[in-house]
Amino acid sequence: MTVLVAGSLNLDLVGRAPRIPGPGETVLGSTLARFQGGKGGNQAVAAARLGARVRFFGAVGRDAAGDELLAGLAAEGIDATGVVRVEAPSGAALITVSAAGENAITVLPGANLLAPGPGPGAPGEAPDGAPGHDRAWDGARLLVLQMEIPPAANRAWAEAARARQVPVLLNAAPAGAEAVALLPLVDLLLVNEGELAQLCALAGCGEAALGPAAVVTTLGERGVRLRHRGREWAVPGRAVDIVDTTGAGDTFVGALAAALAAGRTLAAAAVEANAAAALSCTRAGARGGMPTRAELEAALARA
Repeated sequence: MTVLVAGSLNLDLVGRAPRIPGPGETVLGSTLARFQGGKGGNQAVAAARLGARVRFFGAVGRDAAGDELLAGLAAEGIDATGVVRVEAPSGAALITVSAAGENAITVLPGANLLAPGPGPGAPGEAPDGAPGHDRAWDGARLLVLQMEIPPAANRAWAEAARARQVPVLLNAAPAGAEAVALLPLVDLLLVNEGELAQLCALAGCGEAALGPAAVVTTLGERGVRLRHRGREWAVPGRAVDIVDTTGAGDTFVGALAAALAAGRTLAAAAVEANAAAALSCTRAGARGGMPTRAELEAALARA
């Protein structure tokens, strides 16, 4: 049940403030905290905590932040031998969290712009290559991609997965023309409502015509909507005491990937992922609230 994740790694600097500042506005905040993050790294951690074997591919700088990011993956039992060290600062994210738990995020990609493709000479690969690529596909049940690494690297991974009949899950965040171009190689598209609207506008079509066989749309507190081969159904939201919504979307992606890799149906996987994302909002930090398998099963049993 190995999940491959090719994506970004960032150090998150999270500041808490009464509200998120508007353009040109200064708001006095309270606390500052430091967390390991990046969409790819977060999704990998979420999947690993829920029992999946995870193999991660990306890039970090030859700096202290890179050391910290790699140590964080290792602490979660994630195979990070496919992460390259490059001559660029490690990625970072600046996050403001309001008293209501909403967030605003600025991502500074850094080394993520040199994230590698799946093999020697692949588009997007860093010059010195990455160990571990020769065995990247061993036991792979699913490939997870996002849009925080170069489009050429994402395409190379998706094409390699398609050649090996490994399903591709794309979290099209941030949404844009590059994500639309990747959709013909995607089996499962996972987006929020805003991202779905952007993709449909760029593609000039409705959700059903985007291309992937399955589309999962997260609706925040209202739950999840699923579309699969002409069928559509919903998973209702779960009420929790919100502390911090940062990372809830990444938790959903990782939890969905872990459940699918374990052989769950899409419907069952979405129920698990919805519960995991809700749990993640009850603690601070993108990874701080990501549940373990035992915590998730306890929450599902209470439903």
